[in-house]
Amino acid sequence: MAIIIGIDPGSRMTGYGIVQQTGDKLTYIDAGTIRTETKEMPERLKRIFNGLTRIAQHHMKYSDEPIYTAVEQVFMAANPDSALKLGQARGAAIAALVALDLEVSEYTARQIKQAVCGYGAAAKEQVQEMVCRILALDVVPQEDAADGLACAICHAHSSHSMNKLLLNSGMSGRGATKKKGRWRLTEKDLNNRR
Repeated sequence: MAIIIGIDPGSRMTGYGIVQQTGDKLTYIDAGTIRTETKEMPERLKRIFNGLTRIAQHHMKYSDEPIYTAVEQVFMAANPDSALKLGQARGAAIAALVALDLEVSEYTARQIKQAVCGYGAAAKEQVQEMVCRILALDVVPQEDAADGLACAICHAHSSHSMNKLLLNSGMSGRGATKKKGRWRLTEKDLNNRR
């Protein structure tokens, strides 16, 4: 069992979604948004950092399960100013998680949509609908919260698939290591496969 916190960073609203993974089963725990509601960028970043710190600490305090985190990567926006602000919000989110010694994995928007909807260019409404179906939710979460949940679901599917692949190939524990949220094959493992 594990708890996964998915984050959709934004300079005005940062969405988060938390799920529990037990084997193939995912269970909804929480979702919401951190609203910055200020014009000053340093204050926005502080609110994102503090909000995610509180959320992660709460789950660390009340759960004995390992906690993993996943953050959506920045896409290249047409407006450089918007891309810069989004990058700063993402940095504040990652800094909050790393400060708590949590492992952070990163996924592109296309990877997240592919994992949740089966289509990398799915619309926001499709992501919301599939999140509801996967987690058996009665209420459709707000867009940013749904994106946070989708990020957590993507990580659950990615990590579970990789673990199964490694177990089936006999590589787990014999040269395959996980660093910075990604599986790596060591030189020893590559030599064993030849």
